[in-house]
Amino acid sequence: MGKHLQPRLLIQTVAFAVLLFAWCARLAWPQGSQGENKAAGSVRGTVINGVTHEPIARALVYSPDNHFATMTDGEGRFEFTFAQAESGQNQESESASANFSGTGTRTSCVDGVCSTSTYSYRQMNGPTQLMARKPGFLNDQNGIQTLQSETAGKGIIISLTPEALVVGRVALPTSEASDTIQLELYRRQVQEGRARWFPAGSASSKSNGEFRFAELSAGTYKLLTRELMDRDPLTFDSHGQLYGYPPVYFPNATDFSAGQTIQLAAGQIFQANISVVRHAYYPVKVAVVHVPTDSGINVVVSVQGHRGPGYALDYNHEDHMIEGSLPNGNYTLEAWSYGPNAASGLLNISVNGAAVEGPRMIMVPNGSISVNVKEEFTVSEDTNSQGLIIRNGFDRGNTQGPRRYLSIRLEAADDFGERPMAALRPPSGPEDDSLTIDGAQPGRYWVKVDTSRGFVASITSGNADLQHQPLVVGVGGSSAPIEITMRDAAAEIDGTIQGAAASFSGTSGTAGAPNGVAPASPEAATHVYFIPLPDSSGQFKDVWVPQDGKFGPQQLPPGTYRVLAFDHPQETLEYRNPEAMSAYDAKGQLIRLVAGQKEHLNLQLISSSE
Repeated sequence: MGKHLQPRLLIQTVAFAVLLFAWCARLAWPQGSQGENKAAGSVRGTVINGVTHEPIARALVYSPDNHFATMTDGEGRFEFTFAQAESGQNQESESASANFSGTGTRTSCVDGVCSTSTYSYRQMNGPTQLMARKPGFLNDQNGIQTLQSETAGKGIIISLTPEALVVGRVALPTSEASDTIQLELYRRQVQEGRARWFPAGSASSKSNGEFRFAELSAGTYKLLTRELMDRDPLTFDSHGQLYGYPPVYFPNATDFSAGQTIQLAAGQIFQANISVVRHAYYPVKVAVVHVPTDSGINVVVSVQGHRGPGYALDYNHEDHMIEGSLPNGNYTLEAWSYGPNAASGLLNISVNGAAVEGPRMIMVPNGSISVNVKEEFTVSEDTNSQGLIIRNGFDRGNTQGPRRYLSIRLEAADDFGERPMAALRPPSGPEDDSLTIDGAQPGRYWVKVDTSRGFVASITSGNADLQHQPLVVGVGGSSAPIEITMRDAAAEIDGTIQGAAASFSGTSGTAGAPNGVAPASPEAATHVYFIPLPDSSGQFKDVWVPQDGKFGPQQLPPGTYRVLAFDHPQETLEYRNPEAMSAYDAKGQLIRLVAGQKEHLNLQLISSSE
């Protein structure tokens, strides 16, 4: 009997498989609405080169959460279509891309008895953002597209920025194969209106001397080689004269400040060839005295007193000795320690055809700088328009006076290198409202003051105007007290930006591209910069302007300002550099503000391409 049932069982199994396939097909594309649903449940677009605007083939397009991914075709095009889920199977919130719903039917059979039922479906969540990447292009944030409801079924543009390259060859004065040379690249970046140099990468030369720095964004760079001691086993004598290859700062400078800047554009390949020269090196031993107990020492070597990378000496903790070797030249050695007993040392040495042994560097405990605050407020309490006391981020318990609303720190004024930041000493108790900066090393510093009440009307130390000049700290932290005057009688500014709405037509990297997506954050919109003139008081301010082009009342300290409105944020704006700002002398609007003044501005939008 079982043998006679096998064919019947096989037929039922095949019939069930056919019905299951038909059910799945109905679930995927309900009758009568396939074309409509496909259009509503898809996102398509093109990936382009942000410089040439040409399409990019075989680029990976994906969502930041990696739930969606596809490759572009030979013309840079891509498309996502989204599967559907029955009602109740996906309860997550719908994404910004279009969702749709409807009804369908399914047929199921049990023991040869079939029945038809109706079910509801809706589009599964699509991506809220899309981005792309491909070798040879930067993986930055500029190409991210935030999908809006109106982009569903329409073409979007994702722009990729081509990488810039610095390539070249290091030549040694020998016909033999080159030793491996380490190279360093530094990039000029603007922070709080001032430019500084920061490491941008390192590379090693190949056996033929060739090197390559890839994935570089547009900007200003400097290139150098690192020291290399010549320890060729065929010629090296551990008891004889030492030789090495000192750093070379492209193309052939002897210190970082004199090195040539390399200006890279997006997609540019810069050829930088360097020749290194073999020099005699001489031992250097400097004793360090008065080293704080259980404290490490950092040593910085500068050529001719110009801070920069390239040379290095080590610190021997057991012998309290700075050791190493250097070629002929004049050098400045700096040393500092960390911790509650921080100390600093400074010593100038000259290497002239012989070993340097015998000099001593004396570590001096870092001193304290007192801060005096004069309050010239028009109200006795820190209140808002309703007379309520404002709570602020600098409130430290029950402390009184300026300590409640002021935060003060020192930041290095050098354009290269880092120094430990010095800040206000914590209060000793609830009644301690004194202001003292501890641990400042010798050097030049900008004094940074953050306040939640009023504004800084002036800040001085001796005869130095610290709003425009750096604070000079001597050995042991010696410095005249810092004098700060606080006021709250500000001016009030509002205004309108002509053409601001146009800046919302595309995000960074999609300027000029069709079907751009409106920016979702202040980083992609119009910005207004209030920049005090070099000889004026005032305080820099960056204001984000919404799509209607209007910005509300802004409180500004009295002073003379140049007001500039840009269609995108200006990350490289050196607003504290008068020479750099001279390029904007004919742009923007000049305003002179006094306490209590109310001013309305009508500003013309400056394109980032100008």
